[in-house]
Amino acid sequence: MATSGTAGDPHPGERHAGGISGHLNALRAGVLGANDGIVSVAGLVAGVAGATTDRAAIVTAGVAGLVAGALSMGGGEYVSVSTQRDTELALLAKEKEELADLPGEELDELTGLYRAKGLSDALARQVAVELSARDPLAAHADAELGIDPDALTRPWQAAWVSMSAFSAGALLPLAVVLLTPSAARVPVCFVAVALALAITGSVSARLGGAPRRPAILRNVGVGALSMAVTYGVGLAVGGIW
Repeated sequence: MATSGTAGDPHPGERHAGGISGHLNALRAGVLGANDGIVSVAGLVAGVAGATTDRAAIVTAGVAGLVAGALSMGGGEYVSVSTQRDTELALLAKEKEELADLPGEELDELTGLYRAKGLSDALARQVAVELSARDPLAAHADAELGIDPDALTRPWQAAWVSMSAFSAGALLPLAVVLLTPSAARVPVCFVAVALALAITGSVSARLGGAPRRPAILRNVGVGALSMAVTYGVGLAVGGIW
């Protein structure tokens, strides 16, 4: 019955492995991670370039920033997602226990959830019964908790994606420092970073269904401000020493 399928899965693809929304969220996280890498390391190398023209010192600082930033991003993502996964597992364990001890009450609760979505009493009961007959834990987890037991969060995967995206973004300012003569290093880095941030801003806006122009201007503006401030700090500190 078509209506039953809609009621059982009110947001198709959003909470299931392989869903379009899940892939878009992962891609959006990767774009944002790359954006962080670009801004963080660009600001770092700009600051050091303001203090010295020594390429080795600038590259060393940039590489250190890349490694430290990637590890920080990956570690933070691992801890955060691990906490989320622990919460998901605890909620599923509690739900499983309630289904074993109070199956009738749980079926009534599921029926009430579908009734609250706008289904008639009879249809809500039918949906609850049919979904519970197939996989009661999955039915209750989806309707009550918004969790797909077969698609729990993956801490290690999230950590690697975050680390990789950050590192990829951070390579841009490092490449500019390595390939550009010292006299043009800072302005070329500004231009390259601005173009890269325009691209990441456009992609993230497209993935989120938001207007591109404000996202691009915001992204480029924040990145340019970060580089300008750190470059000024580098000039000031370099002048002192």
